[in-house]
Amino acid sequence: MYLAAEDGEKPPNFLIPNATFFVCLLIFVIVLVVIRTLVVPPILKVLDERDARVAKTTEDTKSAAASYEDADTQYRAAMKDARGDATGIRDQARAEGNEELAAAKRRATEEADAALAATTESLKSEGDRAAESARGDVERLAATLAGRVLGTDISDKEKVN
Repeated sequence: MYLAAEDGEKPPNFLIPNATFFVCLLIFVIVLVVIRTLVVPPILKVLDERDARVAKTTEDTKSAAASYEDADTQYRAAMKDARGDATGIRDQARAEGNEELAAAKRRATEEADAALAATTESLKSEGDRAAESARGDVERLAATLAGRVLGTDISDKEKVN
């Protein structure tokens, strides 16, 4: 602005724009168009790609969580089935073990009874032989003793009768 008019000129009206304003406005519009056409689209493209990756990551996270839940459910079901199978196998093994133990006890009892019967029979036959032998020896000893007490030989008399 002019503070004072020189040489009698009239100061310009500040409300009417001059050529400098239009040149600056033209440069501004050119820079705006260049930025809008050359700078903004790559930035928007990168931001859109980033948003797409974030959305894909979110979807992947949700699907991974769902897969994890499914796998965890299957794992728990498989573990429950395996525990049930293990319990059944353990019970079956225990029952078979008890049956084998009972069979072994039965065989041992039968063998012990057979051994006891054989030993009893053997002892009985030995006892009978010992009793026969003792009877024969007792008769001979009794005759000898009676002969000594009486002073005569009794064994010859019995043979005569």
